[in-house]
Amino acid sequence: MSTLLWVVVGIIAIVILWFVATYNGLIRLRNRTDEAWSDIDVQLKRRYDLIPNLVETVKGYASHEKQLFENVTKARSNAMQATTPEEQGKAENMLAGTLKSLFAVAENYPDLKANQNFAKLQDELSDTENKIQASRRFYNGNVRDFNTKLQVFPTNMIASMLGFKKKEFFEIEEAEQRENVEVKF
Repeated sequence: MSTLLWVVVGIIAIVILWFVATYNGLIRLRNRTDEAWSDIDVQLKRRYDLIPNLVETVKGYASHEKQLFENVTKARSNAMQATTPEEQGKAENMLAGTLKSLFAVAENYPDLKANQNFAKLQDELSDTENKIQASRRFYNGNVRDFNTKLQVFPTNMIASMLGFKKKEFFEIEEAEQRENVEVKF
């Protein structure tokens, strides 16, 4: 009887240890995904800080493009207010489109293209875009790992019992992804 009791206690201990290890693994993946989203957020905020300076620089040369400046400002505001990755993706697509228009207008002003402030802002924005892209890949990789962990057996049973929810990927529109951005300065 004593051996049977030890076997039962051993099985219960193994199940408890497995449950704790699975739970801790899910927490670790969720925290890594949240950290990756925070990295995207930091880069987006940097981008949002650069945009008003860029708009002001272009305004000095292209003051008659009022509607374009309003569109850029509105798109920036919408992007800053987005909360979920899906909303953020849509808002970022709109902002990218308005920035393309802003750069297209800038092409018509040779003095603007030669302006050092504008060139510096363009370089910083380009660097920020590269960092956003890298952060997005890192985030999506973590989301993939987290979502996979939530879906595989037997982890999916624990995840659903404990209320873990699938995370959204941060995606851009397919057309935006395939289209080459052509900005000439």
